[in-house]
Amino acid sequence: MAKTPENIAIDQLDKDQIKTFSDFLMSYNKLSETCFTDCIRDFTTRDVKDSEEKCSLNCMEKYLKMNQRVSQRFQEFQVIAHENALAMAQKTGKL
Repeated sequence: MAKTPENIAIDQLDKDQIKTFSDFLMSYNKLSETCFTDCIRDFTTRDVKDSEEKCSLNCMEKYLKMNQRVSQRFQEFQVIAHENALAMAQKTGKL
């Protein structure tokens, strides 16, 4: 059975959603591993020490702020690249 354009679009949307979720999980796992490795030191008790908890929260906050800043800068560069491409297209008469 041949796929309709609607089915193809739905398949692509599903792939995009899976990719987005996969990227989120990779980022979450990286954050968890990094903060755990940097902050958790005492394995002799089941309790989390105050210093470990503070370290973990600070680590998470820094990571999320860094990730937000990188995303923001990426968007800024994308806008500049798009504007440059439009200017070049207008200059060469391709627009």
